[in-house]
Amino acid sequence: MGPEIAIDIGRQALIITLIISGPILISGLIVGIVIGIFQAVTQIHEMTLTFIPKILVMVGVFLVMLPWMMITLIDYTVGLFDMIPRIVK
Repeated sequence: MGPEIAIDIGRQALIITLIISGPILISGLIVGIVIGIFQAVTQIHEMTLTFIPKILVMVGVFLVMLPWMMITLIDYTVGLFDMIPRIVK
């Protein structure tokens, strides 16, 4: 196995990680911005006001996106197993 194959596998793993974690992180960012604007307008600075809705939304997005995430990870893993005969000679 050459270094270019190892780099390509690592690059693919990082891309898959970003694609899978993206929806959860983006939903947390959006909720954080909305709550931050709400806190700035109402001058309520309660830490749980930011934390609890973010966690609830992120868990909800995780549960909704879980089947897609699993399919993506399984496809990547099957691709890795298919590469084994070509890598090991």
